[in-house]
Amino acid sequence: HVQLVESGGDSVQAGGSLRLSCTASGVTFDEVDMGWYRQAPGNECELVSRIASDGRTYYTDSAKGRFTISQDKAKNTVYLQLNSLRTEDTGMYYCARVVDDYRGQGTQVTVS
Repeated sequence: HVQLVESGGDSVQAGGSLRLSCTASGVTFDEVDMGWYRQAPGNECELVSRIASDGRTYYTDSAKGRFTISQDKAKNTVYLQLNSLRTEDTGMYYCARVVDDYRGQGTQVTVS
């Protein structure tokens, strides 16, 4: 049984930072890519960042240089460090197993 539980979302001012966490069960990070999606109001859900099973990372252009994805295999947790936050980063952030887009319940980030 797969379970993804996100946390760390909050309301912050522009320029601030947050660290999102996703604790996974039933998922082996050595076997799958994990990612973070963002659902912003009025926009389609987009894949913001992804970390492959071999550790390679991917970011959208808007996230490059500001966000960092990482994983702690011992804790079965994926992180997304958000720095230099902008108002357009506002949205619900979902952790996902990329291969089948299996997502958690999400954590809200609001930047004002």
